[in-house]
Amino acid sequence: MPGAAPLRDHSDGERTCTIGELADEFGLTLRTIRHYEDEGLLSPRRDGMNRVYGHRDRARLALICRGKRLGFSLAEIKDFLNLYDGNDGQLGQMRYAQTLARRRISALERQLADVQQTLAELRGIDAQITEHLAYHLRRHGIDETSTREDKKP
Repeated sequence: MPGAAPLRDHSDGERTCTIGELADEFGLTLRTIRHYEDEGLLSPRRDGMNRVYGHRDRARLALICRGKRLGFSLAEIKDFLNLYDGNDGQLGQMRYAQTLARRRISALERQLADVQQTLAELRGIDAQITEHLAYHLRRHGIDETSTREDKKP
């Protein structure tokens, strides 16, 4: 995040910023922020045609960005944010976040195992090809070191 968006003090004491300032602060496009509004994740005040973002919007956007970074869907993030407004406040939100986190951990552990298996298979294929090439090169009397490409991309 480049830097905090400048906030303006309003007559009601709330400090606010524009959509452009918020986008710059969070490294997002205006279109992304508008999409979050369309999905019901953000609800800025309106001042004529202008959107006015306050502390609550910034806090919600920070949670949205974190949730996206962690791999949660917008629907899951919306459910999480909406729980905060419920009667039990943060208790329900924390329970839901824990459930989501545990599911995500489980999914990532499965993905990690799949990636590790794929890497092992690819290393095996590479070793077999290296052996096969070395055999054929020796068989034809070719110096293996002059033809090998050990450079990695």
